[in-house]
Amino acid sequence: MIGGDAMEMDYRLLADGPTRIIANLPYNIATPLLTGWLTSEPRPPYFESLTLMFQREVAERICARPSEDPYGRSGVLAGWRSDARIAFNVSREAFTLQPNVTSAVVHLKPKAVDGTVTVQDPENVTKAAFGQRRKMVRQSLKSLGVPVEGLLAAAGLKGDERAEDLPVETFLAMARALPGLRPRG
Repeated sequence: MIGGDAMEMDYRLLADGPTRIIANLPYNIATPLLTGWLTSEPRPPYFESLTLMFQREVAERICARPSEDPYGRSGVLAGWRSDARIAFNVSREAFTLQPNVTSAVVHLKPKAVDGTVTVQDPENVTKAAFGQRRKMVRQSLKSLGVPVEGLLAAAGLKGDERAEDLPVETFLAMARALPGLRPRG
């Protein structure tokens, strides 16, 4: 057993060859832990898979695809950096102290990523795009402080689309364009 704060742990130091992370995570830190693992550098990551239990609603967001209700920033990140699927549900009755929620086990396998895209740029684009969820992307992307037309052109968008309908590749195209559109200073 290793004592310490799960949020502060450098899991790479524990890896000795191919590593599979399997965990029933505390729900209050599950998303930040997953985000840390998915955004870890260098790529490919030190782990070959993640098998993690989440609250069902969180699992659905992680595995969501464009145009599905739960699709958002978590789905874009997981879709960019992994192949994610819900392996199975876990009912409340499976626990001694029954929670008020259904759980689900999610299996994620890392995939190759474009090394020219930093983690921060897709994070900024998705934060802006989903920040005003029901607005058209032309409006929601204005918060980035760059010429929106450049982002739209890079992704082949008209601007009347909504973030929840855009595939991961579209967010990555905008993320690639973002650094070149920032004011020099």
